[in-house]
Amino acid sequence: MNTRLRPNQLGYIGLGVSDIEAWEVFGTEVLGLESNGRDDDGSLQLRMDDYHYRFIVYEDKDLDDLQLVGWEMQGAQELADLAGKLGDRGFAVTPGSDELKAKRRVVDLIQFSDPNGLASEAYYGPLITREKPFKSGRSVSNFVAGDQGLGHIVISVQDRQETLNFYQDLLGLRISDWVHPQGDSSRTLTFMHCNSRHHSLAFWDVETPKRLHHFLVEVERLDDVGATHDLCQGKNIPIVISLGRHTNDEMLSFYVETPSGFAVEYGWGGINLETDDWDVRQHLSGSVWGHKR
Repeated sequence: MNTRLRPNQLGYIGLGVSDIEAWEVFGTEVLGLESNGRDDDGSLQLRMDDYHYRFIVYEDKDLDDLQLVGWEMQGAQELADLAGKLGDRGFAVTPGSDELKAKRRVVDLIQFSDPNGLASEAYYGPLITREKPFKSGRSVSNFVAGDQGLGHIVISVQDRQETLNFYQDLLGLRISDWVHPQGDSSRTLTFMHCNSRHHSLAFWDVETPKRLHHFLVEVERLDDVGATHDLCQGKNIPIVISLGRHTNDEMLSFYVETPSGFAVEYGWGGINLETDDWDVRQHLSGSVWGHKR
């Protein structure tokens, strides 16, 4: 078994939303993603790079939250190794049906849940559509995605240590650092990476209205952050956290409220890590400047 087994990236997320039409407008006209149409089940697919999709938006009148997380593996052996590790530790693993593999547009996948009940999938062989270049829904140039994945998610969990053990020992993610907002160790955020992006996953065991605090989309040009900030102000779309720069990943960003009530971090300039040569750190503040609520 591969002793350095880990996902290549956070490949996709699924969102259950009460207003899928509002999400299509928000995703394309505000965030600058590209709509790749509706699937047979009515779900909306949003694209940000050469991948066929990065976001699957389902209609769910009661959820308005994160529904699904998809982790990309290198190939068939890595997927089989992960399934074996999960099964050995008592986690139920379901092989993906032919119908589901076709719907996800992957060669193969497995389904499982993390210790918090978060529906998760691991897969390999995603559909890449370079013959149809990404075209932003507005004037955004390009997103930082590709081998780094779609961005990151920050979630609330039931037990911080149990969650850390799962993602570190079973999925193979590595700790990037910890942030103790305002020095409060009871609200510690754990940041974890699986590739050169500073973090693909962060979590804390603080009770919040939604499981998903936010997801990140990162753009290649600083001007795209400024233009999107102006657009949100002009359209009276709530900016829930002001422009600022983070201490740990050095991302310059602001946070905008989605139609589902959680946030999107819209950022530029995050640092890259050497995945196998990174000294774990901690911070007593989340931001160098800005990021006011």
